Amino acid sequence: MNKALTLAVAATMMAACGTTEKETQVNIEKQTIELQGDRMTPEALWAMARIGSYAASPDGQKIAYQVAYYSVEHNKSHHVLFVMNADGSEPQQLTTDGASETDPAWLDNGTIAFLREGEVWKMNADGKGRKQLSETEGAVEGFKFAPDRKHVILLKSLPFTDIIEARPADLPLSTGRVVNDLMYRHWDHYVESIMHPFVAEVNSEFSIDNSQLTDILEGEPYECPMEPFGGIEQLDWSTDGQQIAYTCRKKTGLEYSISTDSDIYLYNIGTRETRNLCKAEGYVEPDIVATKTMKTQRVNAPENLVNNPGYDQNPKFSPDGRYVAWLSMARNGYEADRQRLCCYDLQTGEKQYLTESFDSNVDDFCWSDDQQAMIYFIGVWHGTENLYAVMNGNEVCQLSNEWADWGSLQMLNDGKRLLMERHSYLTPADLYVVSPNVEELDEEGNSAIAQQITNENKAILDQLAKPTCDQRWVKTTDGNDMLYWIILPPNFDETKKYPTLLFCEGGPQSPVSQFWSYRWNFFIMASQGYVIIAPNRHGLPGFGQQWLEQISGDWTGQCMSDYLVAIDDAAQNLPYVDRDRMGCVGASFGGFSVYYLASHHDGRFKCFIAHDGAFNLEAMYTETEENWFSNWEYDDAPWNTDQTANARKTYQNSPHRFVDKWDTPILCIHGEKDYRINATQGMSAFNAARMKGIEAQLLIFPDENHWVLKPQNGILWQRTYFAWLERWLGKGGN
Repeated sequence: MNKALTLAVAATMMAACGTTEKETQVNIEKQTIELQGDRMTPEALWAMARIGSYAASPDGQKIAYQVAYYSVEHNKSHHVLFVMNADGSEPQQLTTDGASETDPAWLDNGTIAFLREGEVWKMNADGKGRKQLSETEGAVEGFKFAPDRKHVILLKSLPFTDIIEARPADLPLSTGRVVNDLMYRHWDHYVESIMHPFVAEVNSEFSIDNSQLTDILEGEPYECPMEPFGGIEQLDWSTDGQQIAYTCRKKTGLEYSISTDSDIYLYNIGTRETRNLCKAEGYVEPDIVATKTMKTQRVNAPENLVNNPGYDQNPKFSPDGRYVAWLSMARNGYEADRQRLCCYDLQTGEKQYLTESFDSNVDDFCWSDDQQAMIYFIGVWHGTENLYAVMNGNEVCQLSNEWADWGSLQMLNDGKRLLMERHSYLTPADLYVVSPNVEELDEEGNSAIAQQITNENKAILDQLAKPTCDQRWVKTTDGNDMLYWIILPPNFDETKKYPTLLFCEGGPQSPVSQFWSYRWNFFIMASQGYVIIAPNRHGLPGFGQQWLEQISGDWTGQCMSDYLVAIDDAAQNLPYVDRDRMGCVGASFGGFSVYYLASHHDGRFKCFIAHDGAFNLEAMYTETEENWFSNWEYDDAPWNTDQTANARKTYQNSPHRFVDKWDTPILCIHGEKDYRINATQGMSAFNAARMKGIEAQLLIFPDENHWVLKPQNGILWQRTYFAWLERWLGKGGN
């Protein structure tokens, strides 16, 4: 479930909603909505433009970037490209028709490559001189040119019949699938194809030689990039354009489903030889299949840092070509392990971990040409995603300290400035140019000067009264300090009482940082007259690894106590919280939390809303597709007679065992293409509530996955959500 970790950004980057590019195109432009009042509405939220990928020109003077516009009427999105000066001046839209154009990349200071209808194209920086560079019958799903522009990586999908057998030739209309192993489904689709990276030569004028495509995983039944969210960021070119570092988990079926062990490989385009940078020479992989009903091995052994048995991904070569750095987790099967920054010396073979003093995750990073700060990275700490620098090999210096999240970063090609995306509870994503200063801090603890260079939603935001954000610390029952965010309605009046929502985070190890979501959006919730209490309970990153790891094997213990501590503290100490009108809401692990708290809240809440939540943990153990998740979090299989104490506690406290204590109205929401937490979980919870005689609703989406991506479904989600809250809590400050 933790994959929802990268939820808001990933959802924005998904394919066009409600259609494919081969269907009728609609030239959806920027929305010019005029609101009837000053409160955020579902329609206003879906009218907002969404920043996507971006890239700076080699000289750092221009920036090309992607924006998605959505149409509720057409139930579609349209991705368009812009170019502007690096100071944000003179933005110009380059996309002129209804086809989506994405993934801008500079070929030189005057030429932009991009993806259109499954092919690589180029155009001048003013949008003229368009030319198609690849000819693959629309098969390209991503690309990356070598620094010398003599080769290019093309991502393409290939048929895959190792798990699901090919349809019989004489039964072309049959719809059944013959499945022979696990991982036959992933996230929201059946695995009948896998992506491979291909290398092609680039001729004069950047034309791609489509006649010679070399599959760097030829004959290997493995995916690269990795499902379900990986993209071109999982591959990188060496500075001389002769080698490719790529991410791959070289496993299939059962082995794949119970292992997170991906590695970084180095491929030589001349010799076509591949070597593994993660595993020591002579390493023999343990037989993980023998522990498929595992009692999880949670030991963080020293050899883990030598052989990298956990997630390793997103390699990036240093500007001088000597090093490759990547994001690395130490333990196999633990998808929420601490994500370190690993650096490999290609000359000596030495491997270093550069962020050991940072007790949280490195979420993204980039190399700098400035020798004073070798690598910049972003990571969450105390509820915000901040900017940091790694100096002198392993000294970590914090460069930002504000109530906002930095979402991604890259160098602006001068070695001195960063091009970054930033968002918060109160502001959607925009682009910034950041000038870090590792020597001086301002009064707020920032040493980075940020200049906003896009303001995509100014016309809508200027019409809205803004909520306000605050934070509060409270003691948990085990004596630790816990931060919780407080979001207050626009035009807040401290003399009034407001209905209040306890927000339960998913993951279970996803941060409650300053995210901006187009579904779980605190701005719109506050605009409807609700106070939101969002605790950073045990199990979340940004408060040290011990705090984060406490939740594994203890889903119904300390973290549930933390939720109740937070809402009780708010009810007792914040005079504007109406303790007689409190609701509890959440998705994924947050939905599980709702189902559990529905039987353990002692009358605190007047209604519940659970989206894509786990209801029956024994059933989910075998229903979910990424079995490593259940193995780690539950600690053991439900059928083992010698279960660990953690496993027994987990299954004995599954929410479905306590329906006899349910007594409060509940709204259950689920997507039928959610293969992470199957829709039967939400249906079962709704059925149980109604059979118990409890007021309940079920909002079921046959065509949505763990998220809600289509505009009209998104509007229906918001309307149903707020109608349920108003029915049981009322609205407004009264």
